[in-house]
Amino acid sequence: MFYQGVLTKMQTEFAEPIQYYLILENDFLNMNQLLDKTLKLEFVKHQCLKCGLDKPIYRQGFCKADFFDIPQAGDWIMRPELSTAHLGKEDRDLAYEMKVQLQPHIVYLANSSNVKVGVTRKSQIPTRWIDQGAHEAIEIVEVPNRYLAGITEVALKDYVADKTNWRKMLKNDIEDENLVEWRERLKGFIPEEAKDYYITSNTETNLEFPVNKYPEKPKSLNIEKEHTYTGKLVGVKGQYLIFEDDTVFNIRSNEGLVLKFTIV
Repeated sequence: MFYQGVLTKMQTEFAEPIQYYLILENDFLNMNQLLDKTLKLEFVKHQCLKCGLDKPIYRQGFCKADFFDIPQAGDWIMRPELSTAHLGKEDRDLAYEMKVQLQPHIVYLANSSNVKVGVTRKSQIPTRWIDQGAHEAIEIVEVPNRYLAGITEVALKDYVADKTNWRKMLKNDIEDENLVEWRERLKGFIPEEAKDYYITSNTETNLEFPVNKYPEKPKSLNIEKEHTYTGKLVGVKGQYLIFEDDTVFNIRSNEGLVLKFTIV
């Protein structure tokens, strides 16, 4: 039995363990149900998530022309402090930017490979933490727009990391941290504009991933180069599929590729 479609990031359901769904054009796969089954992955073609054409993917699932044109790939996506919708200033499409930027945002701490600070829309909690492979997380501030979240993240990055070590995360080489204490420690570094939005009464959220075996030396699969790969699926964490031979495949970073999945 095989399934085929263009990759987009796996949809998730917060449960114990987290449930993962790979959504394809005409079907979907519950990846949890495929644990300990052998999968064959085959590269078919590219399919830009914007124009739908078979053009090389540049970043985030888009071809180069679309990446530098559409509002979904503006610089403020990766750098929230560059948001300008609260000033009525357009970057690429003001209507879209107002819709996304002018809504509640969370600055949070997440522990995946180490404690890191991040930003996401409130509606994306806990999805964002799941996508990062965090086993624990906590909100620090809830602000009314993306700009305030961005400048808060920038201020806190001087005192806590803002990147995840993906190999360490996948190896489950992690330590539990007291995120409430971390939050209290960072409180004094929150910018004046965001101090009134500090959250004082919450506790950390714990997340459990469906992994039967963690890789000792994770090696990333380049399916465009290899064209085909077969292996036994033993886990899913973050947006990675983990296979028995320590091969890992990042669905998110391969968005826009059309793959054929065969359950062997």
